[in-house]
Order: sequence, then C-alpha cells, then structure tokens
Amino acid sequence: MTDFVRKESARREEDAVCDAVIPAGEGWMEDLEPGQVLRIVDLDGNQAVDTLFYDAGHPEDRYSAVRTIASQGGLYLTTGSVLLAESGKPLVTIVADTCGRHDTLGGACSAQSNTVRYGHETFHMHNCRDTFMRLLAARSGFGKRDLGPNVNFFMNVPVTPDGTLTFADGVSGPGRYVEMRAETRVTVLISNCPQLNNPCNAYNPTPIRLLVWDR
Repeated sequence: MTDFVRKESARREEDAVCDAVIPAGEGWMEDLEPGQVLRIVDLDGNQAVDTLFYDAGHPEDRYSAVRTIASQGGLYLTTGSVLLAESGKPLVTIVADTCGRHDTLGGACSAQSNTVRYGHETFHMHNCRDTFMRLLAARSGFGKRDLGPNVNFFMNVPVTPDGTLTFADGVSGPGRYVEMRAETRVTVLISNCPQLNNPCNAYNPTPIRLLVWDR
C-alpha cells in the first residue's frame, strides 16, 4: 500500500455541525453516527493527535491496529484506510487526508514511557494516557480496561529495516487535516498530545481543530 495518499476534501467548514478547538493536553470524547464525518486539523503543524475508536454499541470492540494493518497490507494510515475493530468490523474510513501518512504503532505517551525515554524527572508531566483515563472515567460503561493501541494522527514513526520504531520529524504542516467517515455508530476518544520532550513538534505542543459534518 502506498505510504502517502493525499486527497483534498470538498466539505465546507461553514456546513459543519460541530466546530471545536482542543488545546494541547486536553481531550475530546464523542459519538459519531453512521455517515458522519470527522475532520482533525493540525493547526500549527506536527502536532500528534492520539486517538482511539470504539463500536459505540459494543465498546469492548475497539480499534485494532493488527487487523487494520493486516487488512490493508501496510503499516501507515492514509486516504482509503479502513480502521477495523477487534471483531473485524469497519469503524471509520479515511476519506480525505492532506498530510498523507499517520502512525498506528507508536502508542500513547504515559508517565512510565516518559521516564524510560526522557528521564525520571519527567514522571510528573501530563501525558496522553492520563487524558484518556480522565475521559474514560467520565463516561458510563468505560474504564481502564478499554485502553488499547491507538492511532497517532500526524505523527511520523518510521520502522527501520531491523524492526525498530523511530520517532522522527513530522511530515505534517500548519492547516493539514485528516477526515474520516463513521461506518457504524462510533465513539471517538482523542488526546491532543501534551508532549514537551519530543523534538518532532519543536518541543511545543499546539491546539487542534475538530469539525463534524452529518455527511
């Protein structure tokens, strides 16, 4: 599967039924109805947007990186990628993408991973796992058991020939976006990454914009 498949969207911002700006370190958890379209906009460029997807009717059936990668025959997400649940059920399809490639291997930052990568003095820093946990705890029927492998929209995590993951400079830029259509009723959980230790965002986490259309 081609690594980069960029495609513009014809949808107009003024037609969106939801328009929200999410600061770095904050999150968003909402349901999309079948056919609704979510756009995530990288306002300032190279901002990682950690995202989880669940079948809203059966939240135990969540996004599966393994099934998605195996089904599409490629490691990265891009225009045309169908994100599958553990059951194999399609959750969302990427229908437009001006960045061109997104990671689904690197996982979410946590207090523990920060200390391993950047030193014990970073343990207290806010992280995506904390944001996920806070939002899951506020939603009935969800909890710690519902954390799983996530998508990192706009993040560049190349795989070396020996299978090692590397966290590289971003491939996104200001105003680039990814747009996905819900194939079923889907719960979307987003953490706009607060990471201050990774140079891929110039040590400066920034806001994102979310727009939703009914079709």
